[in-house]
Amino acid sequence: MSHATRARPDRRRLLRLALWGAVAACLGPGGRAVAQTALPSPAAQWPRAAFPLRLSAGERHLVDATGQPFFLHGDSAWSLIAQLTREDASRFLQDRQQRGFNTLLVNLLEHQFSTRAPANVYGQQPFVTPGDFTTPNEAYFAHADRVLREAAERGMLVLLAPAYLGYDGGDQGWYREMLANGPDKLRAYGRYLGRRYSGFRNILWVHGGDYNPPNKDLVRAIADGVRESDTLALHTAHCAPETAAIEYWKGEPWLQVNNAYTYRQVFPSAIRQYMRSERLPYFLLESAYENEHGAAEQRLRMQAYQALLSGAAGHVYGNNPIWHFDGPGLFPAPLSWQASLASRGAQSMSHLRALFETLPWWKLVPDTRQALLASGQGPERERAVAAATEDGALAVVYLPTPRALRIDLRRLRGPNTLARWYDPAEGRYLEGDGDTLPATKVRAIRPPERDGGPQGDWVLVLTSAG
Repeated sequence: MSHATRARPDRRRLLRLALWGAVAACLGPGGRAVAQTALPSPAAQWPRAAFPLRLSAGERHLVDATGQPFFLHGDSAWSLIAQLTREDASRFLQDRQQRGFNTLLVNLLEHQFSTRAPANVYGQQPFVTPGDFTTPNEAYFAHADRVLREAAERGMLVLLAPAYLGYDGGDQGWYREMLANGPDKLRAYGRYLGRRYSGFRNILWVHGGDYNPPNKDLVRAIADGVRESDTLALHTAHCAPETAAIEYWKGEPWLQVNNAYTYRQVFPSAIRQYMRSERLPYFLLESAYENEHGAAEQRLRMQAYQALLSGAAGHVYGNNPIWHFDGPGLFPAPLSWQASLASRGAQSMSHLRALFETLPWWKLVPDTRQALLASGQGPERERAVAAATEDGALAVVYLPTPRALRIDLRRLRGPNTLARWYDPAEGRYLEGDGDTLPATKVRAIRPPERDGGPQGDWVLVLTSAG
């Protein structure tokens, strides 16, 4: 919300096998316009994580309680708790669950971006004494409990901001009130949250919010208070735009998960986090939202794929007006939040997850030295990105716009490589048997043409074949 300008292991395995089986016969050759076949829609059968999540030693991704890699696939729902009734919140959660989202970014407290802020839709204030963090209102937090509990029941992680600071520490957030309260009261608030939500295993705390506070003790106090009662929940931070969590909060004992936050091109920021020596898991926390900053579906896809193929453990998508649910926003919204649920951007995100559920995505290593993608990266504003598994069994290339690529197939295990094109806008592989190429040299490869000539973005999936 940049306001600067603006399943269990067996079930998971069965779904992946089903998806692979369904696409194995419908992956077609590149370079020509042919019919397409969609991946089957898993709908409500998306794999569900067993919470709580935890770090995996030496790995760049998160795992669930059973040790399964967790693909963080999120939607920005900042005003969910404050703006929506119980019934509307249920409708939203059901829709997002069915579309494959397993993570939501949410404010526990709203300061400006809900109709009755800081009260919720029922007029319940978060604090009995306005602005006093030591006087939580039971009715307000009981409503928050219901929303968080239903998200857990639907297998959804909540990236929960306990006190959003607000852009530049202004009136969009709580920073001024936090200054007035001071660290002791904020630590007491953190203890309250830790005690109340220690049984909610689907929470990953997101401290800060669109600001790098000069007084770090205010944010530290809440984080430390939460951790006194809840030692299992993970924590990250939402910083000022263009600042990753670890770039401002390095060395904080509560910071366990890093992130990238940029409204510029995602690739430079994402790969910078991957290359850091700390090796914390990171995800794309925020970038351009659909219907803001001129962002349409192709930019949203490029943001997500650039992050995921640069080592990210997941990403968060955003849509205007869904992030504020028709409450006060910063940009005009073309539709109501209900009418925006099936936006082209949201459809693209469902297609993205369907694809990644068929891949061992957690094994992909970014092609930082251009060893796989020898040429064709293109300019920074539309950077093509590539990643491959260390065993050479799989490589994935995302191509934002049509161009010739030179792929070093010797980086794959061979003796042959099966090349297949996936349409990320429609969620379809090209029909056919794919192109089987000898894994012996650098090969020039061009994307298929759509009706009307070369256009749009593509994903190239390369797998070793006998």
